[in-house]
Amino acid sequence: MRVVLIILAVLTATYAAKVVEISKEYQTSQKCKPCHMQIVKEWEHSWHSKSHYSKDEYFRATMEYVARKTRKSPNSVKVKCATCHNPRISVTSTNIEYEIKVLMKLDKGSKVNEAIDNKAISEGINCVVCHNIDKIYDDKDSSHRGMNRVSWTKSGTMVGPFDDAKSPYHKTEYRDFMDEKSEQLCFVCHANDKSSHGLVFTDMQSEYKKSDKNCVDCHMGPRISGAATTLRQENGEVKKRKIRTHGFSGAHMSDVLKNSLSLRLWHENSEIFIELENSLPHNVPSGFGSRELIIDITYKNATKEISKNSISLTRHYTRRGGKPTIAHLAKKASQDLSIPALDKKVLKVKKTPGAISVDVKVYYRLVNDEVRSILDLKDAIWSNKTLITSKNLKLN
Repeated sequence: MRVVLIILAVLTATYAAKVVEISKEYQTSQKCKPCHMQIVKEWEHSWHSKSHYSKDEYFRATMEYVARKTRKSPNSVKVKCATCHNPRISVTSTNIEYEIKVLMKLDKGSKVNEAIDNKAISEGINCVVCHNIDKIYDDKDSSHRGMNRVSWTKSGTMVGPFDDAKSPYHKTEYRDFMDEKSEQLCFVCHANDKSSHGLVFTDMQSEYKKSDKNCVDCHMGPRISGAATTLRQENGEVKKRKIRTHGFSGAHMSDVLKNSLSLRLWHENSEIFIELENSLPHNVPSGFGSRELIIDITYKNATKEISKNSISLTRHYTRRGGKPTIAHLAKKASQDLSIPALDKKVLKVKKTPGAISVDVKVYYRLVNDEVRSILDLKDAIWSNKTLITSKNLKLN
């Protein structure tokens, strides 16, 4: 038994890949707050700050489900997901030796467990995730995501969108991917997400169409007058700049959704045509594979409701035997029904006899019924429908 333990100890010491250490004074957002108060406050309400499994029910339930179905230890799944969710984790992979230790209940105190429990990664995508990236390797194949697609600066070097930034507390360097080429930074994680069977279910990079909008224009808002830091310059004044917010708006916010699609209705003979036009440079819905557009159609005779119909634009995923599953474990996926970037989709429905008008409402939902049921999600945010747009059409 002692020999087995020694062998396991030697083998498990090899799975910690070389990563750049972060000095304690830069590990958490609270260390940045004294100089960047407003930016950190905005970030604290963002979904980037909730990318750790302890703060996101959907993420946590997904990891637990994957662990059960693949018969892997929960910590191994956490390390795998950390590639994007916690890319500054100090252990980048696990192996069969670690799984054996878990089964034998000998994993306590292991490097994997210490890395998972380290408070330095509990904030998810925090300041030192984005602002410590030195280079982004776009030439790497699609298997490289998150931490595997970047290299890091030395601890204490922060990168940003200003080439004249200075700080007495850390070194500063300019990087163009922090603003005008922001899609490079976003696609480090928001692209090429594959299931355990190699099925790509999220690839915003391939659906992205370059336009007059960059990622940050919508998700960080327009440049406004403000101060990136409260530090006073030599003249005793805070340096005013054109800065963006750090709330990272997304599909969970109605303000973003209301400008995403336009709706046009018309009718010919016995059919009603519903045209949805997407003004965004990526598909709608995009992101995780279980997101959904819902088109509710109500037929009326004057003010009286005659009938209702609902159309769901989402993707369904199946595993072995055609059984429903989540995207991360899927072998096959149904047709992609999203509205393509900078494009439109037209749907046709039959008129209801006796109807003299029709109301059409378009909603967005973060998780469809099928996946919400599989993962047993409880939080109302996953079932709520957010209205994007609506119109009424007279039929006579």
